[in-house]
Order: sequence, then structure tokens, then C-alpha cells
Amino acid sequence: MNPQLDSATLQAFVQVADSGSFSVAAEKLFLTQSAVSKRIAHLEEQVDCRLFDRIGRRITLTEAGRTLLPQAQKILHALEDAALSLQNLSGEVTGTLSLAASHHISLHRLPPVLRDFSTRYPGVELKLSFDESEVAYDHVLSGELELALITLAPSNDPRIHAEVLWVDSLQYVVAADHPLAALEKPDLEALTRYPALLPAPNTFTHQLVKDQLSEQGLKPNLGMSTNYLDTIRMMVRIGLGWSLLPETMIDEGLTTLPIASEPILRPLGFIYHRDRTLSNAGSELVKLLRDYRQLR
Repeated sequence: MNPQLDSATLQAFVQVADSGSFSVAAEKLFLTQSAVSKRIAHLEEQVDCRLFDRIGRRITLTEAGRTLLPQAQKILHALEDAALSLQNLSGEVTGTLSLAASHHISLHRLPPVLRDFSTRYPGVELKLSFDESEVAYDHVLSGELELALITLAPSNDPRIHAEVLWVDSLQYVVAADHPLAALEKPDLEALTRYPALLPAPNTFTHQLVKDQLSEQGLKPNLGMSTNYLDTIRMMVRIGLGWSLLPETMIDEGLTTLPIASEPILRPLGFIYHRDRTLSNAGSELVKLLRDYRQLR
């Protein structure tokens, strides 16, 4: 086994492992598929074992590949952090800042912050993606993203630093002509008799609702599902079911149900990896977010 592994080869390995595809990895690396295949073959020769099983079009990691992957990621992250630390010495706030934001935060919280940041630091290229909170969380944990603005997880991996910026008070809502709106004292049990319009079960918001119902031995009667709260609001308005929405999204087209239960609070904020070096641009965005929090 030759232990002298170069970063380009490791990068190809990690991309293929993450995407499960040589062609997708080639696109992300701006290489030909043949070039990626050669890098993987060279790496397998260096470590003297097969790293991928290739069955038809399906590509999966072998046991050796699964063992190498976290080490390869660690090496690449260390190299990126070293380069970033040197770049930060200049004090300049430039370069690319990779971040993600949930759809709700992107529409209802983030615009003034991004406008202010872009005005202050025109030399920063914002590489912004709009992801579900759970997806963005995983991308920060894996090192693919520097920052994410999301619905914060009920509990965090110890490698994740999380700070609350906003707190949504969530309210149970229905359309004005929904049967639940006619009840004088609706309760959680009454909710379960009608379809619930909620984000997917794996989302942090869905878990908040499920936990409150389960305290009384109840389960939501799940109807249609989407992770876009604005779409859920529309479906509630036309009478397709009930949902739980932030107070800031409730308008004249919705009726709030006076359910006597503990209020559900949903923390929104930012996260980054504790073991990764923030770029100057990332550090300045964090400072700006904290400033906006103070102005609430």
C-alpha cells in the first residue's frame, strides 16, 4: 500500500461516494467521467483494495470504502481549513460564502439581512441554496456548507454550534368554514378527527406537533403533506384540513383555534460546524445576524 494520497484523488473518491455516481461526481468536479474513473482506479491501486462495488448502474461503497470515507473527508476538511485560515489573515471580506436557508426563513426572515450584507461586502459571492432544515443541517455537519439558517433541531450533534435568532409561536389554524372553527372549545382530540396538513414526518416542525399530541396518547390524522408552509397555508384556507402555522403567517383567510394546551414554540437560527474554520465572510454574516437579533 502506498500511503501518499493526493487531495485531488481523495476529492474524486468523496464525490463519487456522496453522489453514488461517477457522472454526477464528474459534473461537480468539472472533469470528464473518464478522468474521475482513472482517479478512483489510481486510489484503489494505492490502497490495494476495491472501494466501490459496481453492479450495473448502481455504485455502493465496499467495507474498505466505508472505512476510508470519513478519513478522506477529514483530510479534505483539514486542507480547506488550513487554506481558509491563511486567507483570513488578510482581513479581507471576499470570496465565496456557501450557506443554506429553509424556505420559510428565506421568504420571511432573511431578505433584509442579505440585502444589508451584500451592501456592506460586495466582494463576497453568496452561494445560497434553499433547503429543508434537516437537509441543510446534514450538509453543515458533513462540511458541504459553511452556515445554515434553519428551524433548529430539538437536540444537536456536539459538533454543531447553534444559536437562536427568532422564535415562532405556532398556532392551530383552519378555514373559517371548517367544522373545527364552529367548536366553542376545540381540543387536541377533536383535531385528530380531521385531516392534518403538516410538513413531512422527518421534519423538526412535524415532530413538535407529534410530540404534543402523543403526550395525550393521540396521533395526527395525516392528510396531504408538503414542506412549504406557504403551500400549507393555501391548502388550509380552502378547507382541506387543519395545520400549525407561525403567528406571522396567519391572516384573514385563517381562523385560529383556541386550543387550551401549552404553546408550541419553534426556534429559528443559524448553525455552523464547531471544528471548521469560518471564513471572514462567514464571521461577518454571523455578527450581522446577531445584530439583527438584538434589534428584535
